[in-house]
Formats: sequence, structure tokens, C-alpha cells
Amino acid sequence: MALHSAVSDITARIVERSRPTRNAYLAQLQADSSRKPSMDRMGCANIAHAVAGMPLDDRFKVVTERRPNIGIVTSYNDMLSAHTPLLSYPALIKDEARKHGATAQVAGGVPAMCDGVTQGTSGMELSLFSRDVIAMGTAVALSHDMFDAALLLGVCDKIVPGLLIGALQFGHLPMVFVPAGPMPSGLPNKEKARIREQAAQGLVGRDALLEGELKSYHSPGTCTFYGTANSNQMLMEAMGLHVPGTAFVQPGDMLRDELTREAARTVLGITKSKRFAPIGHVVDERAIVNAMVALLATGGSTNHLIHWVAVAQSAGIVIDWNDFSALSDVVPLLTHVYPNGSADVNQFQAAGGPGLVIRELLDAGFMHEDVLTVRAGGIREYASVPALEGAALAWHAVGDSKDEAIVRPAGRPFSATGGLKLLTGNLGRSVIKVSAVPDDRHVIEAPARVFDSQEDLLLAFNSGELERLCNETAARGVVCVVRWQGPQANGMPELHKLTPPLAVLQGKGFMVALVTDGRMSGASGKVPAAIHVSPEAAAGGPLAKVVDGDVVRVDALTGELRVLVDEAEWAARPASIMPDELRRQNGVGMGRGLFTGMRRHALTAEEGALSWM
Repeated sequence: MALHSAVSDITARIVERSRPTRNAYLAQLQADSSRKPSMDRMGCANIAHAVAGMPLDDRFKVVTERRPNIGIVTSYNDMLSAHTPLLSYPALIKDEARKHGATAQVAGGVPAMCDGVTQGTSGMELSLFSRDVIAMGTAVALSHDMFDAALLLGVCDKIVPGLLIGALQFGHLPMVFVPAGPMPSGLPNKEKARIREQAAQGLVGRDALLEGELKSYHSPGTCTFYGTANSNQMLMEAMGLHVPGTAFVQPGDMLRDELTREAARTVLGITKSKRFAPIGHVVDERAIVNAMVALLATGGSTNHLIHWVAVAQSAGIVIDWNDFSALSDVVPLLTHVYPNGSADVNQFQAAGGPGLVIRELLDAGFMHEDVLTVRAGGIREYASVPALEGAALAWHAVGDSKDEAIVRPAGRPFSATGGLKLLTGNLGRSVIKVSAVPDDRHVIEAPARVFDSQEDLLLAFNSGELERLCNETAARGVVCVVRWQGPQANGMPELHKLTPPLAVLQGKGFMVALVTDGRMSGASGKVPAAIHVSPEAAAGGPLAKVVDGDVVRVDALTGELRVLVDEAEWAARPASIMPDELRRQNGVGMGRGLFTGMRRHALTAEEGALSWM
């Protein structure tokens, strides 16, 4: 099928806009790839240090036989359920490499924090910038410069974008991403949300809430909702950076181990055959657009409107929220996976999973098919599902959807447009995820209640203040403005803990919305939230001008984010200054002081919140 004209036009605009930076990036890749092999250009002492820890047979292969050497960058720890399975991966990869006359070394590890653990705590203020730390850690690992290829082991929110940003600094090397898969299904996500809302109202106690959470998050593997971690995996498939169909195979499955071995075979296949597929060329403008399309078609995490801007920038490609919005206008929504539906990712996988989505998008002309991938068969290979036939891997056509309540063909989508909208107006530029928001909540116009922290909003809810405000206004609602939450203010934490109380108010029939320069979790959805407002309040953005009682309009239909204040009055109104107490609090304790420089230099959310530019 011919490429959809809008996708073609948007891609062409990105190519033209990116030409100077992309050309400079490709020139650097050419310079890096033109160097002599490491055994010829490195000093003898350098080489000796690099191989001293290897078994003698491996050392001989590297030094004397010049066999391929794979660098492994791992985000293993046993704090993250999603990353616990990665413990065994290096041994599998080394064993498989030896079978093919090659070697592998763990080049380095990168930190991996869990947003689920730090949600609502001061640790969350390190979360966004941990992506940049991971990128730097990846660069440090690969800077040993002894590798012919690399495997990148990671799954969750900031980890995959960070690994990819770091990997693109070594874009002359072939690389494959290796995930771990989701945990088995536990307590249904809708039931988990119900218990959280009951707890927010004081209808159940801490014991019942903890019991529900333990039933939801109960074993090794990725959390089963379609948040940022699982959106990462969908995008890796759509960009051709995985072994096809790897994303949602559970840990402990024999297929999982064989797919990990196949990752080693895949990257060695590129190296040994000298097939041209370095990661810096795989990740081109078309691959970035394919990732954006896959995100929109699945109602994925809003965090990627920050992360993929940063990923693209690392490959010399310039994208912005206008590109996401223009694609969202034409890309159909093909899945209903929690928080956009009741199904979890295991049910999504059983119904057809990423392979079905990719096939439908390719067949309908929404994805570029003429792209490089880590597989010789190209992106069409990703429209298939893997299976074990005896001891061997095989891939089969994905077939039709097994459950059209979860995933549908492009001809019968859940919605004709994607799940994300760009909002603009006198409050700045923002994004809203509408795929899970009820149709009658796409437009909210109500008086503002301004908060300087998420804790203040929770106090207002618990005291009954927010419900009283809703009852006292003609709009029967409130727009909660939470500011000083942007990258420069406090590192842009997720504000996921605000979802249950706001959902309670919405459930009582009130018209409520959140407007913030912070982020929401990839698991948030049903409450309308204008997030990532740029410029942020701490940088003098218009959120700093809003006062209690100002009427704010959040309109996902027209794409409007506006305070309804007389234009002259609004222009003359001074902006508030971030309270000194908040500034002091953001700079000390729980490691936050180490991130002061990152906050100071951070770009806007729409520019990827980059801290190194």
C-alpha cells in the first residue's frame, strides 16, 4: 500500500528541518566507522587491560583471531521487577557468542530506578534526569571502544530512552535491544484503580490498599498496564531494534531465553555478513516517524512526547509536538489496553500484540516499509510472532485479531485519530492524552485552584475543599493548576498520585481537569490533564500568572489551553516567583543536590528536557 500522504508530508518536513544536524551526525558516524579495527589502533597496554578479565579462550579469539566482540550494557538490578530477569542474560549471550566463534563482555551497567517505587516521593525528582545519566553511563561503557557490536538490556520508563540516546553516540556500531517481558497478569487493572479511588476517599484502609497493590505487582517482569515501560517495547518493535516479537514474551518462558540468544545471533549476523545496519542509520527520520505512529495507534505514554524528541535529537533529527499532533490527526487508534481499556499487555499479546498493530499500520500506509532494521527481512518481519518448534525459533503470520475489544484492524479502529492532542493558547503549549478520557470530558471550563505542589492538592482533596469548590461554582467543577513541576523547577516528576482523587471527583459528576508543567504517569488517563505545559512556570511561563478563580478552558476538541482573562489585564499581570522554600527543598536531600546542574541547564519539555545541550 502507498504511504499515506500526511505521513509522507510530515516525514518530508522532518527530513528538511533536520538536514543540517542529521548530515553532521552522519558525517561523524562515517569518521568513526572509517577508523582501523581496535586491535590495530589501540596500544598494547590498552588491549591487555581490555582482555585481562576474559577467559583465556575468549582472550585468544579477541587478540589473535580478531573475532567479533559484543559489548553488553545492562540495567540489571533486583529493585525493578522488570529488570530482575536480566541477571541471567549476560551468561546466555556469552554462551551463544562462543557457539558462533565470537565473544561478549559486560561493558558496563547503568542505573535503573523504578517510578512505581518513587512515585509521590522526593526520589521522583531524580527520575526524568536519570534518563540522561543512563545515556551517559551507556556512553561510558561503550567508550572502551573494543566492540564490534552491542546488546542493550533494559525495559522501563527512562531506561530504554537513556540506553538509546547513549547508543546513538556510537551510531557506527550495529546494536540490538533486549527486553525481559511482562509479569503474568495479576489483579485486573480496573480493580486496582477502584481500590485506589476507595482508599483516596477513606472507604478502605491501608491494609486493603496494600493487599491490592501486592496482587497487582507480584513477580519478576514488567508491570502489565500499557504505561511508559510497555510503550517503550512497542516503539522498539516499530523501529526494528528488537528481535521481532520479543516485547511481550514473559520471563521464565523457554521462548524468552531463546529470543535472548537470538539477539546475540542477530547482532553477530550483521557483523559477520557485513550487512549495513549500524544503529545510527537504522534510527533515521522514517524510523522515528514509525515510532511516533505506533505510539499514537496504541494510545501510548505521554512521556514519549519528551523522550522521543530527545532520542531523535541524539541522531541529529529534529521533531516537535506539531509533528505528533499532525500524525495524531490521521493515525487511527487500534488498541484498548489499560489505561485506555480494561485489557493488560498479556491480553494484548494474546489478541495479536505488536505484530498485528505493525501489520495493520503497514498495510494501511501509516508506517514506512522501506527502512533498515536489525533483521535482514526488514520491518515486515515485525508483523509476525515467534514460537519454539522443538529447540528452534520460527516466526508465523500474526493472523486476525483474537479479540477486537482489545486490538482492531485499521479499517475498524476504536477512533479515526490517535490518542494524543496538542493544546495551545495563552497558557502555553501542552499535550493531553484523550484516548482514555470520556467523550463528555474533552472540554472543561471551570475556575482554577492553584497549587504549588502535589501535596497541597492532596491536602485540599482530603479536607473536602475541592469538592466544596466544585459544588459552589456554576460549572460544577474545578481546574487544578499545579505549577513549579517542570524540568528547571524540580526535575519534572510524574504526578500519578493525583489521579485517584481527581478520578473520585470526576466519578461524582464534577467537571475536573489538571493543568501542570509536570508529567503524568504513563498509567494515567481518564481524567483530562493538560501536561508538560511549556514554558514552565519556573522559567517565567504563563502558569506563573494564574490565580485562584481565573476561569481556565481545556479544550481537546479545538486544541485550546486558555485562561479566560481580559487580554490587557493578563498582559499586565505580574508572574509569581517560585517560593524560596520550594527552591531550597528541591536542591537538598535524597541526592537532589547532585542534579542541580541538570535542572539549571534543562531545555523545555517540548525540546526533550535535554540537560546536556
